[in-house]
Amino acid sequence: MTKADIVNEISKNTGIEKVTVQKTVEAFMDTVKGSLAKNKNVYLRGFGSFIVKQRAEKTARNISKNTTIIIPSHSIPAFKPSKTFTTKVKNNVK
Repeated sequence: MTKADIVNEISKNTGIEKVTVQKTVEAFMDTVKGSLAKNKNVYLRGFGSFIVKQRAEKTARNISKNTTIIIPSHSIPAFKPSKTFTTKVKNNVK
């Protein structure tokens, strides 16, 4: 499902114009991205959490040049679904 599909589905279910739904979805995504960029997690009860995970420093190898490089520790965004979300998805798979 794409962002356009989500906008169409919300518009169809609520009767709100697609343009308004599009702006709302964009604003939601910008808010989540901005919050994660500030290292603040976003919690949506019954849906899940958008969190910032910390990756440790590690050594990687470039096989073609036979060299090693150090990848510094860094933050990455992640999503952790709620228990109800996970249960609903598990029960629908057959």
